[in-house]
Amino acid sequence: MSLIPPTQLYLISPLQVGGDFPTRLERALAAGEGLVAAFQFRVKGIDQHEAAALAAPLQAICAAHDVAFIVNDSVALAKRLKADGVHLGQGDGSPKEAREALGREAQIGVTCHASRHMAMEAGEAGADYVAFGAFYPSTTKDKGPDAEVPEPEILEWWSGLFEIPCVAIGGITPENCAPLVEAGADFLAVSGAVWAGDEVAAIKAFAKVMRP
Repeated sequence: MSLIPPTQLYLISPLQVGGDFPTRLERALAAGEGLVAAFQFRVKGIDQHEAAALAAPLQAICAAHDVAFIVNDSVALAKRLKADGVHLGQGDGSPKEAREALGREAQIGVTCHASRHMAMEAGEAGADYVAFGAFYPSTTKDKGPDAEVPEPEILEWWSGLFEIPCVAIGGITPENCAPLVEAGADFLAVSGAVWAGDEVAAIKAFAKVMRP
């Protein structure tokens, strides 16, 4: 019997989270009990008050399913919502500053692209997880045209040396996720593969690969 925890899903919201999205999130989490570990609230171009109003029903749904509610980019919004954590891009501040603002229990993640050096720095600064990617072409994961694309081996390297979990991100689908699972990703961050179509069918398709 393997003592290595199985890979879990880390859902990232689409940019539009109003309308029927709370219902869709409920369906996805219900279909992925035990498979979905976290949900990242990722909205752009709106003020904090509007963001907080959109977040409230989603945060309640996550709490009901014991799924961590993570805010993208904004430590201030994470603090306002008393979110479970925050995900920081390279320009969003340091894990140490986020820890001081959010407290010891907050889950703090850091985008590290394809950089082993960034990941080690993030770990030393107190990150709770590091995210590598984009592994595949992605409309969610922001990257420049010359951004280095990581290979699955970076996940194997990281998980073999460090206890801090690693997240794989970027264009991940049920059809292409197997090499990332096999390389040791603790979490697969997915967005379009779930929200662009039938979220329940997508979750079940991931489950077939991740829980064969």
